[in-house]
Amino acid sequence: MNQNNYFYFAINKPYGVLSQFSDGFGRKTLADFFKIPKNVYPVGRLDMDSEGLLLLANDKKLTDYLLNPGNKHDREYFSQVEGTPSDSELKTLEEGIIFEKRITLPSKVKMIEPPKIWDRTPPIRVRDNIPSSWISLVLIEGRNRQVRKMTAAIGHPTLRLIRVRIKNILLNDLKPGEIRPLKPEEIAELLS
Repeated sequence: MNQNNYFYFAINKPYGVLSQFSDGFGRKTLADFFKIPKNVYPVGRLDMDSEGLLLLANDKKLTDYLLNPGNKHDREYFSQVEGTPSDSELKTLEEGIIFEKRITLPSKVKMIEPPKIWDRTPPIRVRDNIPSSWISLVLIEGRNRQVRKMTAAIGHPTLRLIRVRIKNILLNDLKPGEIRPLKPEEIAELLS
């Protein structure tokens, strides 16, 4: 959406793609999938091995707001984990995990049914003797590889990670490698 020379987009970042538009090592970047106006950049990041919702904009006010940890806005992730976490392990995730000498802020965590999503290429590794399950985690901070470190800390490593929501913006039916402009009402709510 172009609003007073500002551009705002939601994309579904595919697995194995860097959250940037250039790379000196020949890895896949957002430029391999998206043609966007100059000076529009990712607002935040997703690790190369994570998928899902990423916002792009050239609005410094929005970028500063969403990247300021003091604003504590929701980010929701669906995490496919090894095994099935117990209620007490889920409670531990909610209350906080210590890594890098700091405890994570409280989060909302629940078991979910396997989501109806696209197949990943390459697929996750499957072990016949270890089942997997899905959890939803709603975080209000965005530390490096936070979800993966949290689930590993309770003994259930993340096998697949998809961000499905940033504040009021939902991934919904956006397929990997697809882009859509944000609606004016979405932008207004993002900034509120």
